[in-house]
Amino acid sequence: MDLNIRRSYTVVEDRWELAGQRVDVPVRKIAAVIVLENPFVDRYVDDLDPLVSASVELGKRMAQMALDALGSYSVQGYGKGGLVGLRGEAEHASALLTTAFANPIRDAIGGGRAWISSMVKMAAPGSVIDIPMNHIDDVYVRSHYDGMTLCLQDTPMPDEIGIIFCMTSGARLNARVGGLTHHDVMARRT
Repeated sequence: MDLNIRRSYTVVEDRWELAGQRVDVPVRKIAAVIVLENPFVDRYVDDLDPLVSASVELGKRMAQMALDALGSYSVQGYGKGGLVGLRGEAEHASALLTTAFANPIRDAIGGGRAWISSMVKMAAPGSVIDIPMNHIDDVYVRSHYDGMTLCLQDTPMPDEIGIIFCMTSGARLNARVGGLTHHDVMARRT
């Protein structure tokens, strides 16, 4: 199945300060978004495997978008999500966000052992979605329990699906609830 991509967005946030505490190097969060025509609007389709298969190329494209937006920063956290227009089903976005979609992204970032948090929902254009994020290699790194809130103008239109992949270059600013750290996890990699 060929996916009809209608538009794409890249959102970049650099956070330098929080609660009066400033950092020398900002934490960068990015969101790569691709909006495509939903091939299954207004009808129930039992087999969503064509979407799962098509998501591999989507994952490759979004990995490049995300890495371009991240720039020289390394990836420490990630998350994914989808917005489905009101003539579709949330399951349509879920089919595009399986491991088939995620593995090309893991390959592009050189890792990603942890499952990727996700959120999908049906929505009207301009609705808000919160994309949950966690550490790329271990879901128990508390400092990386984070998220990114997006509101995309005109997305999704009733016959569209918006697929979102987020990355962060670090922990929440001022994270201080203890537990396993990014450095602990990276030391285990060797």
